[in-house]
Amino acid sequence: MHGTVEDKLANLGLSLPEANAPVANYVPTVMTGNLLFVSGQISKLASGEQVLGKLGADLDVAAGQKAAELCALNILAQAKAALGDFARIQRVVRLNAFINSTLEFVDHPMVVNGASNLFGNVLGDKGKHTRTSVGVAGLPLGVAVEIDAIIEVA
Repeated sequence: MHGTVEDKLANLGLSLPEANAPVANYVPTVMTGNLLFVSGQISKLASGEQVLGKLGADLDVAAGQKAAELCALNILAQAKAALGDFARIQRVVRLNAFINSTLEFVDHPMVVNGASNLFGNVLGDKGKHTRTSVGVAGLPLGVAVEIDAIIEVA
């Protein structure tokens, strides 16, 4: 795939937000060996507005996918802040996704496709990853989705 990550995002009508500062006692990223661990990123717009609510009650799958896409954008922002640029990314290894949902909601994997599709679209094969999608009773600040990542770097 040709073009920079930023170019690919622009072609999708998206832009990279600023990396969010931690809101509690943790760091946004940790590098150990050739792995970059990115702390959970929430469904937060660059403006600071958050996508709030429960899947299956307040939000449908399409809205959940957009929320997961926001998490992926925030993961990319943290990776760029930690690495300086995207050239060092070898592969997105793992996503752990948490979906604020009702007990009856069962489409968690479809929601997380919002993040998985973004990584594939902007990183190509380097964006293909393993993942977990888990429904939870609540998330920090009432957000719809939170995703953390493990990224292999050169």
